[in-house]
Amino acid sequence: MQTSLLYGKQHLEVNVPEDAYIIEPNNLPALEDQNQAVRDALRNPIDTPPLQSMAKASDKVAIVISDITRPTPNHILVPLLIEELSHIPHEQFVIINGTGTHRDQTEEELVGMLGQWVVDNIRIINNHCHEKDELVNLGRSTFGCDIYLNKEYVEADFRINTGFIEPHFFAGFSGGPKGIMPGIAGIETIMTFHNARMIGDPKSTWGNMEDNPVQNMTREINRVCPPDFLLNVTLNGDKDITGVFAGELFAAHEKGCAFTKEHAMIQCEERFDVVITTNSGYPLDQNLYQAVKGMSAAHKIVKEGGAIIVAAECSDGIPDHGNFAEIFSMADSPQKLLDMINDPEFKMFDQWQVQKQAVIQVWADVYVHSKLSNEQIEQTMLNPCNDIEQTLEDLKQKYGPDMSVAVLPLGPLTIPYV
Repeated sequence: MQTSLLYGKQHLEVNVPEDAYIIEPNNLPALEDQNQAVRDALRNPIDTPPLQSMAKASDKVAIVISDITRPTPNHILVPLLIEELSHIPHEQFVIINGTGTHRDQTEEELVGMLGQWVVDNIRIINNHCHEKDELVNLGRSTFGCDIYLNKEYVEADFRINTGFIEPHFFAGFSGGPKGIMPGIAGIETIMTFHNARMIGDPKSTWGNMEDNPVQNMTREINRVCPPDFLLNVTLNGDKDITGVFAGELFAAHEKGCAFTKEHAMIQCEERFDVVITTNSGYPLDQNLYQAVKGMSAAHKIVKEGGAIIVAAECSDGIPDHGNFAEIFSMADSPQKLLDMINDPEFKMFDQWQVQKQAVIQVWADVYVHSKLSNEQIEQTMLNPCNDIEQTLEDLKQKYGPDMSVAVLPLGPLTIPYV
């Protein structure tokens, strides 16, 4: 039978066995009037007064957004926030692009993310995690590092955090406090947040918020300098808004996570020989670094010794920035990578994503269908897959004619579990 995979800005049509198990979240339609739903949430928030009454006309307002690697509908959320705060002059707003450790966005990308009016009328800055003069030290975290956050965020009179909520492969769920930490944090703080012990903790996993050290750290740092207001949304496979959660940071995020867990986490009775997955299409599948999330979703239900096929366009390469590709050259097997990263003396930017990928590769073979060259894919110890249907046929030689296959057409927008 034919199935359609999210891939870049298009869909990839693939023939899979007739008995393949297609795993998708509950098909939630877009809210009938997405703009009005956001307005209603701003005026009737969770555990705070209406947004308009919270900020004074004299306030300097910081709005934190997620960067281009996330499908947050900033072009809807940000203009509506500014509209709701119409009593505040435009020159008193600053939009902080929560790049975390990622690259700056170009002006063209910002227009695509926010719309031309916002780019022309509101000041926008990118968070620079390595630039200490753009950060503020807020003391010491109980997790063993100094707390650095973006200076303009800290010094704002009124702080708004935006984002979208989906299951996350080590924080439990995205959105909420993650918009601030690591979105606008400094590199020292981010390195601790992503260290081998934190990432390797079995409680640092999809959908888990209980005693999750990653979630606990992001919450602690948010409490040091909390946003005054949260605006988060949930999305369907078409990236349309299915729910709006606004108000007090933790209360609104908790309701959004419960909503997401109900609709996005799907139970399976057993593991599969082969799992085909995506990274939810553009913008989440822009590079191989991000595509580890799709691999991780498949890892939840693939048999030990099985195979994962991930379709991720990777239009932005491996990517070129950071140390992701370089770390793979420092060992000759996934297990040796893990041994190296788990050494307390080893500390290197991007090690966390390599760690998550290596854990998956120790468990199962991973094949990548993308626009990357075979050489680029092999550079990260992965297997090229130029034709998904042919790879499935080849894998039958290993697993036999009764090979079991599951498909995650929306990638990590669906989180299966056994």
